[in-house]
Amino acid sequence: MSEFADVLRSWRDRVGPADVGLPAGAGRRTTGLRREELAALAGVSVDYVVRLEQGRATNPSPQMLRALAVALRLSDDERDHLYRSAGAAPPSAGIVPRHVGPGVQRIVDRLGDVPLAVFSATHDILLWNPLWAAVNGDPSRLVGLERNLVWRHFTSGHEGTEFDARHEEDFASDLAADLRAAVGRYPSDPSLGHLVSRLLEASPEFARRWAEAKVAEHRASRKTVTGTPVGPIAIDCDVLTAPGDLRIVVYTVAPGSDDEARLDLLRVTGLQSMAATSAG
Repeated sequence: MSEFADVLRSWRDRVGPADVGLPAGAGRRTTGLRREELAALAGVSVDYVVRLEQGRATNPSPQMLRALAVALRLSDDERDHLYRSAGAAPPSAGIVPRHVGPGVQRIVDRLGDVPLAVFSATHDILLWNPLWAAVNGDPSRLVGLERNLVWRHFTSGHEGTEFDARHEEDFASDLAADLRAAVGRYPSDPSLGHLVSRLLEASPEFARRWAEAKVAEHRASRKTVTGTPVGPIAIDCDVLTAPGDLRIVVYTVAPGSDDEARLDLLRVTGLQSMAATSAG
């Protein structure tokens, strides 16, 4: 049995369902995750997990290794060992970090009563809770550049979301400035260079803001999400910096407001609708 298969199986056994927000259920013969649970968390087939653990699947992609590391709540050192044992180079220090460590994962698991998501320093969405998906739509359906907030904002607009004039200007300006700050920290990251090049080609507005050479971090905004099934919800959006140069984006609403009542309703009806869609 290979080292990769050994550690994958051992790390699956040590992660309980409660650690990843899953019900334990009755009649479990193991305290760790079942193969089908790991497969669902990592977005792969159960058969592929079986082949990995039996050493019959070789050379998993970096994207697959990253998904497994997140699903298994691996530390940075454990993630690097997973990569090396699979014959892949661990993410370089000069590359934008995209690993969500166990501490940040626990924040997402425990704050299920507010919409919350984790983004990289370049605004790629990495992790989210069900209420975030109920408010914004399911990010798992997005692929490639569509998973990047800056790309979507400057090339597709913000359908389903309204800003007042000041907050719309601040939001667009901050996104471009935050991306430039990331370029300063990770000048050798090829995917970041590709993103900026594509944005300069596709969006005159982004090109204009990029030419201003503003450097800043996006920290907060206020907007109204209009595309929810329960009606418009006015939201305060705060951005918290987390270890690993990650961004935790948290939505809150004014206590006692109609927006709070709608978010409470969405917490029930929206999640039920998503569960029904997934089951179908």
